[in-house]
Amino acid sequence: MRVSLFSGVALAALIAAPAMAADMPIYTKAPPVMMAPFSWTGFYVGFNAGYGFSGSNSVTTTGQAAANIAAVADGARPGSISLDRDGFIGGVQIGYNWQFGNIVAGLEADIQYTDMRDSVNGITTLAVAGPNGTPPGTRNNVFNQELDYLGTVRGRLGYAWDRTLLYATGGLAYGGVNNSASFSGPLPAGVTQFTGSRRETEVGYTIGAGIEHAFGGNWSLKAEYLYYDLGDTTIAVNNVLGPAGAGGPGYDSTFRNDGHIVRAGLNYRFGR
Repeated sequence: MRVSLFSGVALAALIAAPAMAADMPIYTKAPPVMMAPFSWTGFYVGFNAGYGFSGSNSVTTTGQAAANIAAVADGARPGSISLDRDGFIGGVQIGYNWQFGNIVAGLEADIQYTDMRDSVNGITTLAVAGPNGTPPGTRNNVFNQELDYLGTVRGRLGYAWDRTLLYATGGLAYGGVNNSASFSGPLPAGVTQFTGSRRETEVGYTIGAGIEHAFGGNWSLKAEYLYYDLGDTTIAVNNVLGPAGAGGPGYDSTFRNDGHIVRAGLNYRFGR
């Protein structure tokens, strides 16, 4: 009796098993999600801020006539003096990148305000008349140099490791340059005898390098170094006290307008 009952239960289980299996859900492993490769191609805009400092920082002065040439030779007027311009720099940029494999090429334009300036007083004293006949006395020789703004239009060429881009850059640079000089005579004390200034936009070139990293969404952060050279500016420092014969007509002072920039920037890239 027990054997027959057990056999009946087993037979019922075997008959019901296929029906139960048909009702059970079937689980399959989802295919992996394929992420689109990151691309640097597209427009971007951003802003930057950093620090700028002068490059070749010497100002050279020559005399226009015999008395002025003698004053430089005797040390009454400094033939060469250093100006160490430095200060804050900050502005905005816009650009476009094209990516070909790991190679990224692009164009970028930027413009920024700068606070790069310096002023120095090259005080000279002749206890006795100079060997070339310059009268004795103490003289103030004040030189000023400012970079009011700086803009660039540059190409960029780099190599990308996914979201990190290492690049070189170079192109056109332009900036608002203000240079001036004023020299006092030995008598009367403190009275400016020669003065001159020149404010204008100078054009030159820039080269540099940087690294940029995209860190989510449409944003990327860059660090960059640029050297710029806007050429030389020569200003006439003219006699303003009277006849040109009283101390000579004046001097020519030549300023170097170049420098270095170290800055960071934040970009927003469109089309991601």
